[in-house]
Amino acid sequence: MRPTTPPSTEDLLEMAEDALAAIPAALRELVNGAAILVEEVPDEETVEAMGLDSPWELTGLYRGVPLTQKGFGDAPGEPDLILLYREPILLEWIETGEDLFALVRNVLIHEIGHHFGLSDEEIARLESE
Repeated sequence: MRPTTPPSTEDLLEMAEDALAAIPAALRELVNGAAILVEEVPDEETVEAMGLDSPWELTGLYRGVPLTQKGFGDAPGEPDLILLYREPILLEWIETGEDLFALVRNVLIHEIGHHFGLSDEEIARLESE
């Protein structure tokens, strides 16, 4: 059943945590320990850094060092973050009519996949699993 009011930031965070548990195990293991944060929209600095015309173009972003590039002796740094942007996600949800849980799951897979260098074809395969 489709909600009648837009999900809150907390609702979207809960959905993202459930969606993370529902992605393929091999991908989930790559982001063990990463935090998920939901923000309304990307900040101006992020929009500029990504070369975007509008904050509405970005539904998510992975910030951090891939597990595959972390060394045993590395000093601990900032924790890896998977950022989800609530308003762009809700706009895509409204425009496409896609199931919101599936959309959030696909944003997570997309961001994790690109961060770890997966191709668009590999990401599409993971999204369909």
